[in-house]
Amino acid sequence: MVKIIQKDNKELYQCEECGYEYEDREWAEKCQKWCSEHKSCNLEIIKHGNSK
Repeated sequence: MVKIIQKDNKELYQCEECGYEYEDREWAEKCQKWCSEHKSCNLEIIKHGNSK
């Protein structure tokens, strides 16, 4: 499950595997699934997120 965080008065969703943050929960879930299965980040997924 992704982590919900508050940052700059916005609700963001964070991949608990790599720490990348997303405004859209769906992308955070895709990121977490990929990271868990492959033990790496997917550039096509993280381009939709915000770095730490």
